[in-house]
Amino acid sequence: MTSPEAIRFAKFTSRTTSWSLSFYLQPLLNLRRRSTAGTTPAFPFINTLGYISYFISTAAFYASPLIRTQYATRNPSAPTPTVRLNDLVFTIHAVIMSTIAWTQFAPRIWGFAQGAQCVGRTMWGIAVGCILAIVCVTLFVGLGQRDRGFDAETWAWIDVIYGISYIKLLVTVVKYIPQVYTNWVCRSTAGWNIGQNVLDLVGAVLSVAQLVMDSFLDGGGGWSGVLGNPVKFALGNVTVVFDVIFLLQHYVWFRGAREEAEGKESEGGEEGERRRLLDGREVDGRGYLYTGVDSGR
Repeated sequence: MTSPEAIRFAKFTSRTTSWSLSFYLQPLLNLRRRSTAGTTPAFPFINTLGYISYFISTAAFYASPLIRTQYATRNPSAPTPTVRLNDLVFTIHAVIMSTIAWTQFAPRIWGFAQGAQCVGRTMWGIAVGCILAIVCVTLFVGLGQRDRGFDAETWAWIDVIYGISYIKLLVTVVKYIPQVYTNWVCRSTAGWNIGQNVLDLVGAVLSVAQLVMDSFLDGGGGWSGVLGNPVKFALGNVTVVFDVIFLLQHYVWFRGAREEAEGKESEGGEEGERRRLLDGREVDGRGYLYTGVDSGR
């Protein structure tokens, strides 16, 4: 194995490992506390949709002869999609773990104590809007084109796949916002496992590095290979921005409140943490924390 190949293998293996491990930390913390207090269901809900779309687009670029042919037609200088088997395996794992994290907000399944329980109209609206948009693009390509989407020089099936992949990009931009806002309102990151953001940050940096390296090593396409996979490139950079925000909230802005909450939790367990979360916050008649975020109720 040549040196560049060894470096590339190490990078995508480390990236996949980091991102894969990050999915376990929050569900395990919820399981240990028997509670989802301090977290929002909007994150795992919209995250599941994002990874389902990411799986579909990754599988198409990896295994579909039609999509790979249309990609090569549009990117002659770098005709091979920068998608690897580890990308496909990762997306399958991500869909499973995101779904598990979402189900932890269902008391009938896990029986956990609840924090904010509803996903909210905004996230539901984004999810429905994404699905309707893909349906419209699919109909336009399949029925509105003379060649039924097989000519890569016009609207083609690869554009449908790009549209599906853009859902993941949109989800990555919006999925962290409810949790960032909840942390800001509560002035604390108690209940949120910051370890997942550390691993997420490592994975994002390595993901961008792998994409750039693949682009330059496979066929010498240079930056055209990166531009041919804009979603993967953007995902890594957007993820870095939000992970840095979470790290600042946890270790700088709300450090004192977090340390106080951890002390109370060690003294009073779950009940102590719950009292801290509800202290000074408005609670509705059913005991749900109201933070000012549209909860959809």
